[in-house]
Amino acid sequence: MSLLALLIAGCSPLASAPKQTTSSASTSQSPSVSATPSEASIELTSCPKEKAAETQGNTSYICTKDRAGLLVWMEAADSKKLTDERTAAALLAAKKAAEQKAAAEKLAAQKAAAQKAAAERAAAEKAAAEQAAAEKRAAEEAAAQAAAEAAAQQQAAQSNCDPNYAGDCVPIASDVDCASGSGNGPAYVQGPVTVVGSDIYRLDGDHDGIGCE
Repeated sequence: MSLLALLIAGCSPLASAPKQTTSSASTSQSPSVSATPSEASIELTSCPKEKAAETQGNTSYICTKDRAGLLVWMEAADSKKLTDERTAAALLAAKKAAEQKAAAEKLAAQKAAAQKAAAERAAAEKAAAEQAAAEKRAAEEAAAQAAAEAAAQQQAAQSNCDPNYAGDCVPIASDVDCASGSGNGPAYVQGPVTVVGSDIYRLDGDHDGIGCE
């Protein structure tokens, strides 16, 4: 290369290095604001007394016994729903108990009536049986008496002796007197005779059962 060329090259401005712009990134951070923690809900937490009321924010809570039997805070709507369910269940149970009681009382009354009817029927049957037995005995006694009377009458008719007397034959007549007495007959008996029926001829004057002694 010639000297002139070198001189020209030396006189030319040096290539300037690219300007590096270092921009420091300024990170602008907002001061940290710690959020205030929201108040914990009291829902389903224990409460002191049934039907007690508490308001938290815009929500109303009622102290209610849950299905496990524990007192907890419930939203008013949930409390009412559960309370209504319990009321309906209690009414249904009461109705069922009343129906069962009425049915039991009706059954007991029917049983008592049946027992009373059975007792009355048994008493009536017993009375009827006793009456029938008494009537049968009376009929048998009447039949026996009638048979005895018929037999006596038959015997008397055959023997012509009055069946009211035993021993010496007392004839059947309009009147009979002792032969040893003062009677005027028309029939007489020697005697003695035993009165076994009615002393229709009054032969037993001293009423010792023996006549015409």
